[in-house]
Amino acid sequence: MIVSVLMKVENCDFNFLKQLTQTTQGNLSIQLKKLKECGYISIDKSFEKNYPKTNCKITKAGIKAFKDHFENLKEYQNLNLKQKS
Repeated sequence: MIVSVLMKVENCDFNFLKQLTQTTQGNLSIQLKKLKECGYISIDKSFEKNYPKTNCKITKAGIKAFKDHFENLKEYQNLNLKQKS
């Protein structure tokens, strides 16, 4: 869900993703770390009014991976598989 959200926005902050995904801070942090390690997102950490702020943005590699995955799902949906009796 994180990547699909980032496909629709230029960037978004951690709290927005946490609220939207309805996940815990720890789980979201781990998911974001793994997406960053794959090169699918970039993470920018800064401070705003003395509070940490984490912004996430999808990368070109992330866009390509998402589109490829989506195309694979469409192909899977159109498979016409019948079991032999």
